[in-house]
Amino acid sequence: MEVAANCSLRVKRPLLDPRFEGYKLSLEPLPCYQLELDAAVAEVKLRDDQYTLEHMHAFGMYNYLHCDSWYQDSVYYIDTLGRIMNLTVMLDTALGKPREVFRLPTDLTACDNRLCASIHFTSSTWVTLSDGTGRLYVIATGERGNGASEKWEIMFNEELGNPFIIIHSISLLNAEEHSIAILLLRIEKEELDMKGSGFYVSLEWVTISNKNKDNKKYEIIKRDILRGKSVPHYAAIEPDGKGLMIVSYKSFTFVQVGQDLEGNMDEDMSQKIKVEPLYYWQQTEDDLTVMIQLPEDSTKEDIQVQFLPDHINIVLKDHQFLEGKLYSSVDHESSTWIIKENNSLEISLIKKNEGLTWPELVVGDKQGELIRDSTQCAAIAERLMHLTSEELNPNPDKEKPPCNAQELEECDIFFEESSSLCRFDGSTLKTTHVVNLGSNQYLFSVVVDPKEMPCFCLRHDVDALLWQPHSSKQDDMWEHIATFNALGYVQASKRDKKFFACAPNYSYAALCECLRRVFIYRQPAPMSTVLYNRKEGRQVGQVAKQQVASLETNDPILGFQATNERLFVLTTKNLFLIKVNTEN
Repeated sequence: MEVAANCSLRVKRPLLDPRFEGYKLSLEPLPCYQLELDAAVAEVKLRDDQYTLEHMHAFGMYNYLHCDSWYQDSVYYIDTLGRIMNLTVMLDTALGKPREVFRLPTDLTACDNRLCASIHFTSSTWVTLSDGTGRLYVIATGERGNGASEKWEIMFNEELGNPFIIIHSISLLNAEEHSIAILLLRIEKEELDMKGSGFYVSLEWVTISNKNKDNKKYEIIKRDILRGKSVPHYAAIEPDGKGLMIVSYKSFTFVQVGQDLEGNMDEDMSQKIKVEPLYYWQQTEDDLTVMIQLPEDSTKEDIQVQFLPDHINIVLKDHQFLEGKLYSSVDHESSTWIIKENNSLEISLIKKNEGLTWPELVVGDKQGELIRDSTQCAAIAERLMHLTSEELNPNPDKEKPPCNAQELEECDIFFEESSSLCRFDGSTLKTTHVVNLGSNQYLFSVVVDPKEMPCFCLRHDVDALLWQPHSSKQDDMWEHIATFNALGYVQASKRDKKFFACAPNYSYAALCECLRRVFIYRQPAPMSTVLYNRKEGRQVGQVAKQQVASLETNDPILGFQATNERLFVLTTKNLFLIKVNTEN
């Protein structure tokens, strides 16, 4: 069995600035233009049965404004009349009204369980579109941006089951056969799953192709499904269509549907789909207990358990169940196993290093689940009590002063389980590369070059680092291309932030709150006047500016996009344009 390569992200030291001092608030006014929309944005509110955090991530925080990365300063949204409206900016002082480029053939409001309509700009001449009811459209647009000569023509439309949103798509031309690969996201209910909310996340990779050149008919040639328990932060198909990259909090696994799209999956397949733990384990300061549910009619003769000082091997009915290096050493002679009345196997391991907390049972094995009891949690909390104090550094002269409350902040806390970046092979459907992101919190993604995969931005210590995936480079698949100094720390203090973005040329990053306020963080720029640091008296050569724009509206922000020169902000009834860079 092939094992995925464990990789790491290589930071380019020259792109880091250890001398960065912070952002200086600039009160320079930002030119802001406001356009009133003819019809409101087609916002879809979450229903009562869409109550999970995953529904909120996927649909509740959906960005209703779409940027056409093939054409600079061109944005789109879908209104309540089912029209796709476009605004392309040439000159800020001569802004026209958004113009209709396409109208959805169906009445959206007739569908009870619809999602927000979604659109993705596949190439400079192709667009993929979902109306939110479960129907997929593939549209030939011709060269967009030509105004009157632009004509959007439906080349494929088909009902694909439950409603979905489109998260990525690419166009492939191979031996004159044109195909389009699309990634669809659904959150579906698993009726048999009694654990947690019972919802799971489904990513469907659909490929449609025009096999007959003379006939313009496009048809589905491949459908593959991945399942997981969390909405991916980032998911994109590689430009050559040979792989897929996903950043997610919980792992995804492929379920190949194959040619029989309507066929029922057998029991073995549905067992594989469920991301249930293979075993459960818990620990005290002295020992560990592993619980395994045995197959029916298991006897003592069917079980083989081998203990070594730092290794364990469990075989059930001649099948390897669990084998590998233990996190730390155990007293293998005192370790035991027993079959319990509820047909489960219970293994007791005695720790050699008493008091050591094990983060995992077998090194690198993610198939088990650690169960913590309340007394353990209380003991851990007690051990950490010395890190906090009711007073702010009450006696600084003590040998070990208590930790200042200002040193540990909420924005320094991350999930106990970290996210991972996985690359899946399109033909074998297996994971080929895995990067454990640890505390490198995912922030946002941005298209820097539309011919490449979208970049993703991660927090590294206090900075925010931008990574460009290169599927063709096996040794260096993710390139560090830009750094936003201290932005990882700064954004964490923004409690009401909704959308995060940056300019494709990295000149600034921006985030908006749910209502009204937009924050802009510019890269350090040389000073036109002489400036000195008050404390140290040295001359400051460059300064990074923070700017704040406050929009004249009480409507919530529904969409947010950044281009090199402008920020576009969409509310229910208005589209705002903020001129950020005026040098060009």
